[in-house]
Amino acid sequence: MRSVPTSTTEPATRPGFRDRRARLEALLGGLERLAVAFSGGVDSSVLLHAGRAALGEDCTAVLADSPSLPRSELEEARALAAGLGARLVVVATEELDDPAYSRNAGDRCYHCKSALFERMRAWARAHGHATLAFGEITDDLLDDRPGARAAADFGVRAPLREVGFDKRDVRRYAREVGLPVAAKPASACLASRIPTGTPVTRELLAAVETAEALVRARGFRVLRVRHHGRRALLEVGESELARARELRSELSGVLEPLGFDELDLGVYTPPALRRR
Repeated sequence: MRSVPTSTTEPATRPGFRDRRARLEALLGGLERLAVAFSGGVDSSVLLHAGRAALGEDCTAVLADSPSLPRSELEEARALAAGLGARLVVVATEELDDPAYSRNAGDRCYHCKSALFERMRAWARAHGHATLAFGEITDDLLDDRPGARAAADFGVRAPLREVGFDKRDVRRYAREVGLPVAAKPASACLASRIPTGTPVTRELLAAVETAEALVRARGFRVLRVRHHGRRALLEVGESELARARELRSELSGVLEPLGFDELDLGVYTPPALRRR
């Protein structure tokens, strides 16, 4: 049993939000036609909403579809973009065909984001969108972010980070404009559940996706199923750990057909809180 006592509570606000929001609106309003890397998470949703508010039809969402994206996340992103009245372009990325990605070294995210930005850039050039942007925020600067290096290589802007938005700001913005993702837990691609050094395959990604869907169907909101061969490490929110312990036998039973003979439990700690 693995448990890390921590909290997933984030401070609700910080001073200067109105000024940062005004700077964001001014920055976006000064851009030409904008393509936003969109995932349906809170950061990219806030950027898309702000881009749409500033540029209207000149702001388009671009979503990367690959085996590392759960089907449920794809459908939620489609629905959210439609709710915002935004044009959504779904581009297929084939990062699994790239050995530099699939071998899952420490730079996997660089190759993933490079695949996305390459497809985004091609689409943007073909459709007259002058600027590419993604939802990086200031919190991301505290991590080693290979994806940010890919963004720099492709000239992708980070308007939220450029005006000083952190996670508290994007949550507040999302609440104030009524985005349905305002309280959505942080998410990451399915490949993040596979330990560094273990090659990423379609089969492993599918096993993780199915496992998480089965656990989520039992009412868990914050969760990760980390793939360690025959052992699954299920991380849940701190407030949900006691219930996971109660359901351990049931959870083991539903995960066993996916090839998991062992189940460990732990608390999921967001990267921002691991740094504190």
